[in-house]
Amino acid sequence: MAILTRSEAKGILDKVLKYSRADGASAQLTGAETGNIRYARNSVSTSGIVDNIELAVEARFGKKSGVATINEFSDAALEKVMRRAEELAKLSPDNPEAMPLLGPQKYMDVRAFAKGTANITPEQRAKAAADSIMAAKKDKVVAAGYLEDDRSFAAVANTEGLFGYHVATSANFTVTMRTENGLGSGWAESDVTDFDDMSTAMTSGIAIDKAVQSQEARALEPGKYTVILEPNAVSGLLGYMMYSYDARNADEGRSFMSKKGGGNRLGEKMFDKRVHIYSDPADANVPATPWSEEDHMALQRIDWVKDGVATNMPRSRYWAEKNEEEAIPTPGNLIMVGGDKSTEEMIKNTRRGILVTRTWYIRMVDPQSLLLTGLTRDGTFYIENGKIKYPVKNFRFNESPVIMLNNIEEMGQAKRVGMWGFSAMVPALKVRDFTFSSLSDAV
Repeated sequence: MAILTRSEAKGILDKVLKYSRADGASAQLTGAETGNIRYARNSVSTSGIVDNIELAVEARFGKKSGVATINEFSDAALEKVMRRAEELAKLSPDNPEAMPLLGPQKYMDVRAFAKGTANITPEQRAKAAADSIMAAKKDKVVAAGYLEDDRSFAAVANTEGLFGYHVATSANFTVTMRTENGLGSGWAESDVTDFDDMSTAMTSGIAIDKAVQSQEARALEPGKYTVILEPNAVSGLLGYMMYSYDARNADEGRSFMSKKGGGNRLGEKMFDKRVHIYSDPADANVPATPWSEEDHMALQRIDWVKDGVATNMPRSRYWAEKNEEEAIPTPGNLIMVGGDKSTEEMIKNTRRGILVTRTWYIRMVDPQSLLLTGLTRDGTFYIENGKIKYPVKNFRFNESPVIMLNNIEEMGQAKRVGMWGFSAMVPALKVRDFTFSSLSDAV
């Protein structure tokens, strides 16, 4: 059984820490039961469950540290993994940026566990795939999809008295639909905490419509266009920006948040005044682990950008101490506040533009300006006088999310999406002067 109760997890952590002979030690116990079903060409190809619990132990001697892991929990095994971590610590060089272990933390009470996901059965996974495949066959398209559901726990403790426990569930479904002639492609995603909130048939219907409508795409000249970026198209660029959004990178002159002459751009108005980006582990739409991954520091609700102004950046404990500033842990979720417009309403308000379903294969061009390059995919359409006129060939874009967030014309309703290994709430955006640099023949 991969999900241990709070007392079971604490018992193991307390026991392994008692074996410590080091100056200090910490331990993290994680477990997950992950189910999945995959299909392609309208047939299920694989299905299974992975069930595992792992204990990671860190031992410290001064500024030296060593980490060892194990997935058995007898007394002998727990003593063995602590001795191994201590051996590795003694062999390691000093870490000049090592910080003391944290004392007890006050973690937020996060409700991230849903019975609908916890109790999912193989029959439900099979039905989820069947609903998608049957919808595809009905509309004479070819489906390829992947559903993954996860029930997990995490517990952390150290010799300074820190302890935390968290349980969570999640389910993510992605599907690509292709027309039988290979000329049309559509994609859609559903990311939820509770599997009961997921409809693979409805999500598949979105992808089917995109595939059917994107056949016989015409070529448009590359250039600057008004675009309506659906949430999954926005998240590709926004995720890159927030990954680069770090105080040390900025202070050392390595990011778009670096200030000429030194320092960073905190406090500057850098985006459209409607841009509000924050993190909150207790958010009901995208609940997250209430501590940071790197050192188990307690997470709180925090604004990163408010009224278009950069208000906070993650700052490690080492960098904070060095600069006599406040340490700000890296978040586990992201929320960009949206507007009240539907995508259809934004299309109606557009005289000439491009609707983008998804961005992918995004790569960094210039960290200083955060210029990115990538491709549109799975449904790109030309809009004229408030209506979708016809599908267009995919584009390569060269654009900075900083410019994207300055050129906002309208904001749609936020939707939960998968982003860089965690979940985020991201709105659709209507953006002017988005730069397409060339065409792509990919469907």
